[in-house]
Amino acid sequence: MKILYSPASPYSAKVRMGAHLAGLDAEAILTDTTAAPSELVDNNPLGKIPTLVTDEGQAIFDSRAIMQYLDRSGAKRLYPRNAAKRTEAEVLEALCDGICDCLLAIMYERRFRPAEIVHQEWIDKQWTKATRGLDHLEANLPRLPKTPNGGHLALAAMIGYLALRFPGQWERGRPKLKRWSAKFGVNFPELDAMRPKA
Repeated sequence: MKILYSPASPYSAKVRMGAHLAGLDAEAILTDTTAAPSELVDNNPLGKIPTLVTDEGQAIFDSRAIMQYLDRSGAKRLYPRNAAKRTEAEVLEALCDGICDCLLAIMYERRFRPAEIVHQEWIDKQWTKATRGLDHLEANLPRLPKTPNGGHLALAAMIGYLALRFPGQWERGRPKLKRWSAKFGVNFPELDAMRPKA
């Protein structure tokens, strides 16, 4: 099994953590989406990461589809069996992924547009959505259990991406999120090592 990934990607971080937690042996293949390598585009016509390629050669994407596959295939489940608790985990994952969508939109706007046509109003709108999501999490932060689920992994990956790309811009007024992130790092060092990196 292979996971085509980028070290800075929060979605890649989430699925790599998920594979590890599920007890699956997945080779992490560093992938440059800009170069559109054949191993990526032949398996994912969108040319996006992460993409998982199973031992049988089946390609699975995007990150939430990969997480569901890992949940079904691994020795350990990534989501609670109880329907209500599973829904909570899936909604937490969706919220964290959605915040990451907003953060990436900001990064792409700044990185790929010439400075004179960067649309600040668009950036401000995305940041408003992201901070609204962060404030919701601060007020409704899930407890960190002995074994994290897919929602917790998405949260850890999202905070890791914030720390990488938006240091000093999100922490104020969110002490619970900061403490949760630090506790995750202490309790799960092997997963913490997979969080987004430059």
